[in-house]
Amino acid sequence: MTQKQVSRSSFLTEQVVGIAALSMAAFHLYTAQFGVFSAMVQRPVHLMFACLLTLLTRPVSVKYKGTAYPLHWRALDWLLCGLCIWVMLHLASTYKTLAMRGGEATTADLWLGAAAVLLVLECTRRLMGMPLVIITAVAVLYNFAGHLIPGAWGHAPLDAEQFLSYQYLTTEGLFGIPLGVSASFIFVFIMFGGFLVVSGTGEFFMNFANAIAGHFRGGPAKVAVISSAFFGTISGSAVANVVSTGSFTIPLMKKIGYRPQFAGAVEAVSSTGGQIMPPVMGAGAFIMADMLGVPYFQVCKAAILPACLYYFALLYMVHLEALRSNLRGMTREELPNFGKVMKEGGHLLLPAFFLIAILTMGYSAMKSGLWAVGAVFVVSWFRKKTRMGWRKVLAALMRGAHASLEVALACACAGIVIGTITQTGLGLQFSTLVIEAAGGNLALSLVFVMIASMILGLGLTTSAAYILTVIMGGPVLINLGIDPLAAHLFVFYYACLSVVTPPEAMAAYAASAIAESKPLATGWEATRLAAIAYLAPFFFVYSPELILKGHWADILLAVFTACVGCIALGSGLMGYLADRLGWSARILLLAAGLGLIKPGLYSDIFGAVVLVSVFLYQRGRKRMSAAVSQSK
Repeated sequence: MTQKQVSRSSFLTEQVVGIAALSMAAFHLYTAQFGVFSAMVQRPVHLMFACLLTLLTRPVSVKYKGTAYPLHWRALDWLLCGLCIWVMLHLASTYKTLAMRGGEATTADLWLGAAAVLLVLECTRRLMGMPLVIITAVAVLYNFAGHLIPGAWGHAPLDAEQFLSYQYLTTEGLFGIPLGVSASFIFVFIMFGGFLVVSGTGEFFMNFANAIAGHFRGGPAKVAVISSAFFGTISGSAVANVVSTGSFTIPLMKKIGYRPQFAGAVEAVSSTGGQIMPPVMGAGAFIMADMLGVPYFQVCKAAILPACLYYFALLYMVHLEALRSNLRGMTREELPNFGKVMKEGGHLLLPAFFLIAILTMGYSAMKSGLWAVGAVFVVSWFRKKTRMGWRKVLAALMRGAHASLEVALACACAGIVIGTITQTGLGLQFSTLVIEAAGGNLALSLVFVMIASMILGLGLTTSAAYILTVIMGGPVLINLGIDPLAAHLFVFYYACLSVVTPPEAMAAYAASAIAESKPLATGWEATRLAAIAYLAPFFFVYSPELILKGHWADILLAVFTACVGCIALGSGLMGYLADRLGWSARILLLAAGLGLIKPGLYSDIFGAVVLVSVFLYQRGRKRMSAAVSQSK
């Protein structure tokens, strides 16, 4: 193998990758405008592109990353690509004859079905590592060995033909709802995010946040919160958000005196919140809308108040840390001018408002996302600096295609697991077992589902953790009388929060690398900052007003008491209100915060009385100390 051969192979691969990425983008943009194909065409073609790009851009082993890739492994990749095309296009081209023969599998169908499952597992391993592969493999093993398990966890025997037919030839397994959503709604919105990034919107968000909040006490931390909230709505990935905005915000936070682990934690928690902030949210929100059979805009409406409370609580805790540490903001000279920022980049906000408007008008999420992509291109031409020429458009298309791979493969693996759960009857059995274990107690069932969601989220993407938990735990909560949308949001929140929860707090660890802090210390700091978010899902389950269900007066009251409750909880967690707090006062404020966020007249009165009493006591003590100092 000569250096010339290696270079030629790499060049050819790069060209094919570019063509495949652009073809994937063109296919999805076409179907977004003119309508998706049959499920057994749209989904296999989508998965084919995802597998091709993964096989050609991710080496067979991480040890080859950044080094010369041996030709024999590259040859294997090309063989797998050919197999992938055969497997997926076979299904897309024969689905009509499959329907005519009543779904009966041929020998070729079974062999290709087995190849499809193995290809998905291999691509997932290359792209995301082993955790999701192991979970999927365990599900497959359960199909074949579950009949050997005694008692309620077992099931009737299933053979290879039944398993492969169900997974490959129906829309209940590998090509189920998760992959269908990835192949339609999610891809278009990922493309929207790619266009926003390439047009310079990310840089604008950073300058915009600096201009409006950088001069406040502890300004860079507040800039991190605001910019990450904006950027997170378009990136859909907490880790990507940390890397994108954290490289600017974390050094600024450290510069004015924030502890390194606190700076990293602020960025991690801020970035994670982007996944629950409308109008785009994370990929799981689109899957949620499809699984519930509701318009995507309805999910956005339900998520808006909890998301605002999340960022309100985080901003307040950041402010308290600045007060406690006596930190300053940045000087006006260090900050961009607000008028200049808006003049040069304010037009980049228009696509987001356009997206909200057309979603509100009732257009489908896929059509809205497509037109929003077009709006980014049109709006970029308002200023020469942001203008998207054909090179930038191609870069945005390829960026969107590559960004979709993780979601596509996670959804494919989730489909395999869901197929197992439905084919073996495990889902129904799991619901019964959880309800029995909790004794029919709603609070205990919520805790069980929360733990399951966060454990799965430790090694999986947010969307995969959400899908796998909600397919098992969702029916448990709904059977106990919880509103279906609240039940799905409950699971989704904890799937999102798993990326800042040790020991596998990926967003916190990414931030710690930039902050040069200890990863685990940053993870625990992030957990403390996100403490209110860990409680919020319980409150919108018990108080549906927080997801905009109920009379407007009840909604306003719930929002007001929840905001005051966030102040009490934040002060208790940070140890500061009007002055530093002792442990007894902190415990009282934590109890007051829980009372205020929890619905109920008496709990609200208790929380308000405690919060006001502690505040007045501290103010009085500070004035008395100041008077004594002046008399001396």
